[in-house]
Amino acid sequence: MNGAEREMKPMRTIVKTACAATILAALLGGATAMAADITVAVVPKVAVPFFDDCNNGAAAAAKALGVDYQWVVPANTQGATQVKIVEDLIARHVSGIAISVNEPKSVEGIIKQAMKAGIKVLTFDSDSANSGRSMYIGTINKQAGVTMGNSMAQALGGKGEVAVVTGQLGASNLNERIDGVKEALKAYPDIKIVATEGTEDDLAKAVSVVEGLLRGHPQLAGIFGISQVGGPATAKVLAEQEFAADKGKLKVFAFDDLPDTIKGVKDGAIDGIMVQRPVTMGKLAVEHLVAQIKGTETDPKDIDTGVTVVNAANLGSYTK
Repeated sequence: MNGAEREMKPMRTIVKTACAATILAALLGGATAMAADITVAVVPKVAVPFFDDCNNGAAAAAKALGVDYQWVVPANTQGATQVKIVEDLIARHVSGIAISVNEPKSVEGIIKQAMKAGIKVLTFDSDSANSGRSMYIGTINKQAGVTMGNSMAQALGGKGEVAVVTGQLGASNLNERIDGVKEALKAYPDIKIVATEGTEDDLAKAVSVVEGLLRGHPQLAGIFGISQVGGPATAKVLAEQEFAADKGKLKVFAFDDLPDTIKGVKDGAIDGIMVQRPVTMGKLAVEHLVAQIKGTETDPKDIDTGVTVVNAANLGSYTK
């Protein structure tokens, strides 16, 4: 897995993934009588490889629990698109919905409507804290941003100009990461953020953004890839002849272990990756929805699935 949209977020207890798994085993054990009547729908932000991993975890959990499963992918990152999807799921009388939110405010009303209709709703990866959802499962994004900011500061020796390359500008999870980066960099007054650019999580646009940053800021020392396209886009740009001299000098930290991001670490274009646990997110989302639908989980708590900092030293040994 901040800003004005998170200011009124209620305090919630964060439980560790390992504890959650133990609790779920007890809650779900032997409770199969109603499984055939349960349909859960999982709604990602958009069709990108990160969410393929979420789908794999969710689908496997649904199969293990014997419940019907739907994977409903938005055609774009507009909030209105997810609203329409949830409206359709309400009309289809699904039992539960797990959603990774593109625009937190836009879905508040429709999530409340779904829950009023008796549908269990939780968020994963990206939250809508004021929607009334039962729980959030995913990275505690601000802390992940702090980790990323400290990693960059150490790589830069505490000084230099840096830029932030994000995805959807309104995405709460990405903005929380940026807040975490900024919090970490308060301890390093000689590091200055000179630009923050959105990409809509589109790789071609991200490549153009990174090219523009390197041309517009010749002293740029580091790039934060806040969403999953930032790392691959930066590695792609550094492979271009125009920017080849920057490879190795420009410090790059990214999110998510996509194949191109991993390749960037191997090639020396990317210094570190904040690797989330999307398979775990998907798995836990379905398991907790089913427990709530069956009434065996009545007091859900948010779950931090954590991140691992992956670099050349541990590239072959980390686990999701």
